[in-house]
Amino acid sequence: MDNVDLDVLRRLAQWRREGHEAVLGTVTRTWGSAPRPIGAMVAVRGDGAIAGSVSGGCIEDDLSDKARAGAWSGSAPRVVRYGVSAEEATRFGLPCGGTLELVLEPVREHSGVDRLLAELSAGHRVLRRLDLATGAATLEPARDRADTLVLTATELVATHGPSWRLLIIGAGQMSQYLAQMALALDYEVIVCDPREEYAQGWEVAGARLVSTMPDDTVVEMRPDRHTAIVALTHDPKLDDLALLEALKSEAFYVGAIGSRANQKKRRERLVEFDLTPDDLARLHGPVGLRIGARTPPEIAVAILAHMTAERYGYRKLEFEAAAAGA
Repeated sequence: MDNVDLDVLRRLAQWRREGHEAVLGTVTRTWGSAPRPIGAMVAVRGDGAIAGSVSGGCIEDDLSDKARAGAWSGSAPRVVRYGVSAEEATRFGLPCGGTLELVLEPVREHSGVDRLLAELSAGHRVLRRLDLATGAATLEPARDRADTLVLTATELVATHGPSWRLLIIGAGQMSQYLAQMALALDYEVIVCDPREEYAQGWEVAGARLVSTMPDDTVVEMRPDRHTAIVALTHDPKLDDLALLEALKSEAFYVGAIGSRANQKKRRERLVEFDLTPDDLARLHGPVGLRIGARTPPEIAVAILAHMTAERYGYRKLEFEAAAAGA
């Protein structure tokens, strides 16, 4: 779930508190080229107001019109499809003949939206099961970080909450910018700094601060392919310890701040330990895309841009920047 969909749930909860009827739509399947991914959400109020999106606007218009006509009243969820034919794809603005399947559920007390929001606000990952016969939903902790969305004849099972984790070593100024931006991109953010003088000044709501030693923190986290680790202290005693464990893990991104000269020295230090050449090759240092960033927020942008490219397996940007001497 991304922050766009979290905002949809917040708006939906507000509408319910104000006494409005509303339905929640979840994209469950797509064919061809669809504008929004599986799991994307849209909320439609009884008077036609819309929160979120599942297309370029045409499907939302149809949902809004039908809401005003009372088409979505009742208590049982229903499965609807848009763009089945080429004519409908053109009508609803779906590119390349795409088709979109939605589960539309009238939101009631037993939908559990308030409970879901409370869990997500606490940073938890939740598995939600929606009974298609009754519209009742149950919540349980998600067992892993894989995004699950399964629609059967009887229920819709979907995972909610941050799928990606970012561990930042160091609680300095740059870490604050990086944490804030990562939270906006729906990362679960953990900041590790055993230095009391830095930990006392940490003020980023939503980012969890731990004071354990960095290497212990990495081991405890058991980084997987949904985890990024970025070392920002400039202190080899802290950064290198974390990197030693991070580079042996499955983390999809491992980076460290520092000049090229300092990175060369760091690699010389790390090679003395049990890291293979392939392990060392995974280290992004200097960290971030080479975009000429100078200030802490600019460097944070460069780091998150690089992480995003790695997430999607898109490395062309890095190569182009290097070729241009950026």
